[in-house]
Amino acid sequence: MPFRYRLQKVLEFRIRKKEEQLLVVQKAQQAVLEAEENIRKNEEEIRTTKLNMRQADPMMYEAFDKYLVHLWEKAEQLEEIRKEKQRILDEEKAKLVKLEQGVKVLEKHKEKNKEAYIAEEKAAELKKYSELGVTRYFRQSQEKAEEEEAILKQLEELDRGS
Repeated sequence: MPFRYRLQKVLEFRIRKKEEQLLVVQKAQQAVLEAEENIRKNEEEIRTTKLNMRQADPMMYEAFDKYLVHLWEKAEQLEEIRKEKQRILDEEKAKLVKLEQGVKVLEKHKEKNKEAYIAEEKAAELKKYSELGVTRYFRQSQEKAEEEEAILKQLEELDRGS
């Protein structure tokens, strides 16, 4: 009879949950990367605006200053968004670690049960062979006893006949 783990459905459920959580973590990582890309784009916009300001007409300095203030505020907002997305990512990673631990615990339990099952099977097989050996020994003993009886009867008949 092959090994059947009694908690296999629970193990499969935990593996499925872990895989789902892995997808959530990947989406959260993607969101963090997008937020970092937005920050990078904003910083590039600030650099180009500063560069354009140097070449612009002095009458436009006030407009450039307002635009730069707007970009710096936007940079702060983008950084807050990135921090929030990073916090979410960290939470999702923590959940993933817990789910992975749950899977590992059940896999270790399954492995121990399988080893116990194999040991039990070996013990049963050894017992079976032991019983066969005892039966064989008993049968051989009976055959020897019958042979000895037959030899004794023949000897008795020979003694009577003489």
